[in-house]
Amino acid sequence: MASENIRKWAIIPEPNSMTVGEGTVLLPYAGRVNESIAIDDGDFLLAHQLVADIRSATGTDWDIATGDMWSGFIRLRIADSWDFDSQDGDTAGAYTLTINTDGITITGCDFEGVRNGVQTLRQLIRQNGAVLPELQIADAPACQIRGYYLDATRGRVPTLAWLKQWADKLCLYKYNQLQLYIEHTFAFDGMSETWRGSSPLTPADTLEFDQYCANLGIELVPSVSTFGHQYVAMRTQELRELGEFPEDADRPFSFIERMRHHTLNVADDRAFAFSTQLVDSYLQLFRSKRFNICADETFDLGKGKSKQEVQRVGVAALYATYVGKLCEHLSKQGREPMFWGDIAIEMPEILETLPNNVTLLNWQYEPEATDEKIQLVAQAGAKQIVCPAVWGWNALLPRIDDAWNNISRIARYGIDCGAEGMLVTDWGDFGHVNDPRMAVPGMIFGAQYAWNPAGDTAENDLLERISRVEYGDCSARFVALLRNASAQAVFTWRELVEYLELDDGTGNCNTDVAQTIPCLADRLVDHLSDCGNAMTVREARNRMMRNMATTIERIPQANRALQQCMVDIAPIAAHMGNPGITAAVRIAMEGQLLLNRVGFALAEAHDVRDAHDAGDWRPSDYRALARELECWCEAYAKEWNATSQPSELHRIQETVWKAADELRRISK
Repeated sequence: MASENIRKWAIIPEPNSMTVGEGTVLLPYAGRVNESIAIDDGDFLLAHQLVADIRSATGTDWDIATGDMWSGFIRLRIADSWDFDSQDGDTAGAYTLTINTDGITITGCDFEGVRNGVQTLRQLIRQNGAVLPELQIADAPACQIRGYYLDATRGRVPTLAWLKQWADKLCLYKYNQLQLYIEHTFAFDGMSETWRGSSPLTPADTLEFDQYCANLGIELVPSVSTFGHQYVAMRTQELRELGEFPEDADRPFSFIERMRHHTLNVADDRAFAFSTQLVDSYLQLFRSKRFNICADETFDLGKGKSKQEVQRVGVAALYATYVGKLCEHLSKQGREPMFWGDIAIEMPEILETLPNNVTLLNWQYEPEATDEKIQLVAQAGAKQIVCPAVWGWNALLPRIDDAWNNISRIARYGIDCGAEGMLVTDWGDFGHVNDPRMAVPGMIFGAQYAWNPAGDTAENDLLERISRVEYGDCSARFVALLRNASAQAVFTWRELVEYLELDDGTGNCNTDVAQTIPCLADRLVDHLSDCGNAMTVREARNRMMRNMATTIERIPQANRALQQCMVDIAPIAAHMGNPGITAAVRIAMEGQLLLNRVGFALAEAHDVRDAHDAGDWRPSDYRALARELECWCEAYAKEWNATSQPSELHRIQETVWKAADELRRISK
């Protein structure tokens, strides 16, 4: 009987210790949650969370009380003493949950522990309604820091309402930290030229969201680019002279160049004043003592305005000195600095210069990542948080297999090397075309493995559990079908952007873009020496599409498989009662079908293949395909508004329109 019950419901993250009894417990139709005042939950948010889920699952209304004079079928309390050992000996966040005929008791060693136990009970109520299984759970997290990092700058600026929904979801899966990535999308005083037209977040938004997260037991940590990733700021009239290459400030906007050329010239004394202005004004809006200065991917350091200084002191020394000054500046204000570790790991001598209170954010996104970089930081004695990714960037559909492989590995490496926690990243390169709701499976992978990385959790089993817990899918197939659909992405948003941006806007080949495409990067120099002139746009695009020839051949088969996924997922989605995710998934799948067809058309236009296997459309349909793209883009824009401010939606639309115009051009 117990095993039968386990198959009908799931808990994410999976508890460390759980004993399921033979019986069930019926919730009373008029019950009460008694939450101890000792929990220090000022608005009794935890009790209200339970009452809301009981109402949603059973239709009944429950009462809330506190104090020993009031009974409660559900009792929330702080332990007088704690005898449950967590995996690492730290009991922060630990809890016990007991469900039997006498009622339900959640006991935590602290507020976070009670909060975590409440989230477990909420998941059970959502799946079982008024009839819960008898059980006992003793549980604690492996990672004390279980964070999520959301890109709120490179295309999408989320609405405050959606950010709150996302924080609610992070709470349900026991995350306790959130960071928003900011480059230019915050309304800093005196910087309107930088943030104008970007739908920036405001101080009022931040204060409200910081309070909202704190109530949920989530630390909102400020994060702002202070060194690299200053593409928009370095293109303004007022700030361009602070960049490594101010002479390039008026080049046409490029998604790809934004990812490559964005470094502050830190040899200029004005750069430090600029960075500290950002830091000092931003930190005042947060209660957290941590601050992430980013400082990653400083690709142009020493190549432009700072070249002479780098020749004098070396690139590692210039980088370390600047980051060290920023960290010292924060430390003097009682803050704990964080920064991304890619540059320090490339030049390990930097690790030796880090102050004791600095935390290095060690990001590795490869699905087959090794522990080499994490071991390197551990051996240097530096504090680190390991950072995998949900693998949603540059694509309409999430790469779920890549996310699972990456997150599960990095979590284990982090625990083995004594990392302080895990920060799961969700990026929006190339305009943030990826709907943030598509990141939910990857986010839940992070929740599972930050809590219990040593558990023997197979990917397919976890996909089934996510389908049940998150999506209310009794068939437990929803996420697996989404995974199967993503495997049919042959010609992706990334390839479309690369193809279009090979034209620099004047009809010449954009060599900065070409250098980011492996099949072109090695050929650029050879072509110049062989021919005596630069590669043309046509030549670059020909080579790119020829390099994809074998992949392109998969498109008719991939689109048939993707259409079958749409057929299979539709009745499941219809019963989930979540029209938002249903619409988002449908739009993403339809968009990928169109992208595949665009790739097929471009391959034909470059004589990569014949048109004999074009499925249900022919070259004469290029104009019809262009119209389909434009109609899809309108539907996509409506879904964008469900989660995001207008921000840079126009850039995605312009990219789609360029693709449509290109299709019309090659049809002539």
